[in-house]
Amino acid sequence: MRFTLPNLGEGITEGTVVNVLVAVGDALDGKRAVIELETNKAVMEIECPALGKVTALMVKAGDKLPVGAPILEWEAGAAEAAAAAKAPAPAPAPASAPAAPATSPAAPPAPKPAPLAAAAAPALAASGGGAAASPMVRRLARELGVDLGLVPGSGPGRRILESDVQLYVKQALSGGRPVAAAAAQAPAAAQGLPGLKLLPLPDFSRFGQVERKPVSGMRKATAEAMTRAWSLVPMVTQFDSADVTDLEAARKRMLSGKHAPKVRITVTVLAMKAVVAALKLMPQFNASFDHEGGELILKKYYNLGVAVDTEHGLVVPVIREVDKKSVQELAAELDMLAEKARARKLSLEDMSGGSFTISNLGGIGGTGFTPIVNWPEVAILGISRSRKDYVWREGAEGDPPSHEASAGQGEFRLTLPLSLSYDHRVIDGADGARFLRKVSELLSDPLQILMQA
Repeated sequence: MRFTLPNLGEGITEGTVVNVLVAVGDALDGKRAVIELETNKAVMEIECPALGKVTALMVKAGDKLPVGAPILEWEAGAAEAAAAAKAPAPAPAPASAPAAPATSPAAPPAPKPAPLAAAAAPALAASGGGAAASPMVRRLARELGVDLGLVPGSGPGRRILESDVQLYVKQALSGGRPVAAAAAQAPAAAQGLPGLKLLPLPDFSRFGQVERKPVSGMRKATAEAMTRAWSLVPMVTQFDSADVTDLEAARKRMLSGKHAPKVRITVTVLAMKAVVAALKLMPQFNASFDHEGGELILKKYYNLGVAVDTEHGLVVPVIREVDKKSVQELAAELDMLAEKARARKLSLEDMSGGSFTISNLGGIGGTGFTPIVNWPEVAILGISRSRKDYVWREGAEGDPPSHEASAGQGEFRLTLPLSLSYDHRVIDGADGARFLRKVSELLSDPLQILMQA
């Protein structure tokens, strides 16, 4: 008997084998993990529900497996075989008219079904009006520029599912032809993906030596997510900076004091608290835009995604209920998720449910950048490396205007560059500036941050 890669849901159609966890002769107990599979940025263990032992392995590390691909063969043990032998035989089919001979000269050959595209395409508008699909799937197709008339459905009655549209986009982005019958039979002019015109690459080898390097599954997933976000979200990025001189001094005191926490309190953790406080004041930043329904979905929870750089690529684990956790709790959870990310142990659950994202590149360097919104969220905060800037600080409130030293003084202050990208369909420039200014003010005042803890 054969065990194949099951349907993993979430629109997942394939994955890459990271590790094979069993060998020929190993026992299967109905819940044993047999492979580790990387897909959609997550590495998950695939369990085999069989009872018996492995007789053959059909995969190895590095293999790319589509859903339904064989993983192993197994046979039932003595106890399982005996139980199967005692199982009641299926009831015989009810008597009916005798079947016609397999080759009857009088029976005309069965007509071949018309190609799906040839039969359906003339009746379908560019929007795929005649295709069986839910309003959500139709909205996704419109946003991605996909003609549903060219997308084959895998649901009951050939109903088009969200995963079918995503697979079609993925195949188009990878430069390959859609494998489904409808697209395969479509006229040459209809091949490709409307709205995602793929131009053929030139022959670079004419200019010098080249090397082709396979792209990892994680990098492909990132590319697809970024392409989707870039095509769906009209983005604007605004910049500001926060004076974090006092915050950094307080952070260092916290880490070196007698009652210093066992976890590392980072700028990212403190920024999470500042962001939640700003989100509560401006809830349109903690939302998603329903273009089809013409509604803004305001989220009453504060689940923040935090971008983590690993040797395998960028991943975004999500910390839930940030508003209900202390700074120490957030630091411990962020450390745990970052370690899981580096070990490629994040699950899909670990990376789902975010309402706002933070990307901190300060540990690497740079003076600023424009992060891409993590759709379907509407905003993302970028943090760059802090630096010493010479700042003129005004005198005490109430001092008369003067150019004399008593009215102010210049000094070096530690400033933190911030960049905020947002969906301009939802957020105006003025609100973007207000939100970023509020985050900057909170980061400049350690007391306000600690009050949020």
